[in-house]
Amino acid sequence: MQLLLRFLIGGAVVSLFAVLGDVVRPKSFAGIFAAAPSISLATLALAIHAEGAAYAAVEARSMIAGAIALLVYVWVSARVMWRGKASVAAVTLGGLALWLAVALGGWFLALRGAS
Repeated sequence: MQLLLRFLIGGAVVSLFAVLGDVVRPKSFAGIFAAAPSISLATLALAIHAEGAAYAAVEARSMIAGAIALLVYVWVSARVMWRGKASVAAVTLGGLALWLAVALGGWFLALRGAS
C-alpha cells in the first residue's frame, strides 16, 4: 500500500513541479523544479503519515543538510574548475569527499537538534 501511495503522491507532485518548471524562464531551471523538490515532498508526506511529524522533521533537516552539502560541492568544484589547473577526476573526487564531510556534519547537527 505504501508503494502505491508513494507512486501516486510522487507522480502527482512530480507532474506539478514539471508544469512549474515548464513555465519558469530560463528553461535551464526546469530540471531544478522537476526532480528534487517533488521527491522530497512526497517522501516527507509519507514519513508524516507513517512515522509522525517528529520523524519527518529529522528527515527534513537531513534533506536541508544534503542540499547545503551539494551547494558547497558545486561552488567549490566550479571555482576550482574555472581556474582550469586541476583534472576533472581530481576535482570530482575531492568534491565528493568535501560533500560527504559537509553532509555528515549537517546530519549530525540535524540529529543533535532533534534530541
